[in-house]
Amino acid sequence: MAIARADAIVGSLLRHPEHHVTTLFTSIFPLLAYLAYNIIVPQVEKLRPSLSVIMNMQRRRWVANATRRETPFDAILSGNIMQSVSFLASTAVLLVLAVFAVFGQLPTLMEALDSLSLDRVYTVVDVQLHLVIMLTMFVLAFFAFTLSLRQFNHFCIMLGAIDHDRVTTEEEIDAIARMNGLGARNFNSGIRAYYFSVSATAWFVSEWLAVAVCLVTVLVLAHREFFSSAHRTAASAAVMAARHRKDRAP
Repeated sequence: MAIARADAIVGSLLRHPEHHVTTLFTSIFPLLAYLAYNIIVPQVEKLRPSLSVIMNMQRRRWVANATRRETPFDAILSGNIMQSVSFLASTAVLLVLAVFAVFGQLPTLMEALDSLSLDRVYTVVDVQLHLVIMLTMFVLAFFAFTLSLRQFNHFCIMLGAIDHDRVTTEEEIDAIARMNGLGARNFNSGIRAYYFSVSATAWFVSEWLAVAVCLVTVLVLAHREFFSSAHRTAASAAVMAARHRKDRAP
């Protein structure tokens, strides 16, 4: 039976090579877009600060202010952040398990796709490959969230280790703020994996719909990072804080 199935797959590839190339491209496109976005955006940030870059300035202000107070306020903020990251990491595990469960229900899934697909009916091999792509994205999200959680944990330790009996140096403040920024960067990477997995889900309806949704996702994320009202508000707050520090400087 396994040999007959392999012969059927090879025969399908030989009869319709252009179909399988197109299907493979559209299936893997959301994953490629996700990886490319994580590589390209840091390069763009060198020319125009993103919302994440601006918030890193606020993280440094947070650490600098935390060195001058001895209250549970900072621990509460850190705990809330870690709780959110932990929740999303747990969600990623559930999504991974859900994809594995779908592998065991392929006949039922294929019947559903026969009525759902707009342009063509996918083969079992096409669907299996796409499920692997989605599984990869959720696994990447899980690792990003767990790494973020670990880095925020390091941040909490570094923040708690501040000695309030002396003035904290600028180098120490920068180091602690960078650890917080690393956690935020990996958290954003995990969130982006969720965003691009939506376009991967659209592939089940139409392969080119997945590409279209993926491109729209890129535009939405770019707008939020560089042109949104949140970006303008955070930039204004950073400018006002810089002016306040300048006025207070001797």
